Amino acid sequence: MITLLTILVGAAMLATVGVLLAGVLGIARGDPARSNRLMRWRIVLQAVALVLFMLLLSLLRS
Repeated sequence: MITLLTILVGAAMLATVGVLLAGVLGIARGDPARSNRLMRWRIVLQAVALVLFMLLLSLLRS
């Protein structure tokens, strides 16, 4: 279970960084609607990564 959560946390973090970079590139290219949508997805992915990380820490402490 801990190994699966570690992999999921890593995947969520990589997805967050990927969406962040895509959103920044969208801002630089001048596509505000797409970059705004990507930044909203970044917030969702950050929340998912934090929840998974907290769950992983709680399992490691017990």
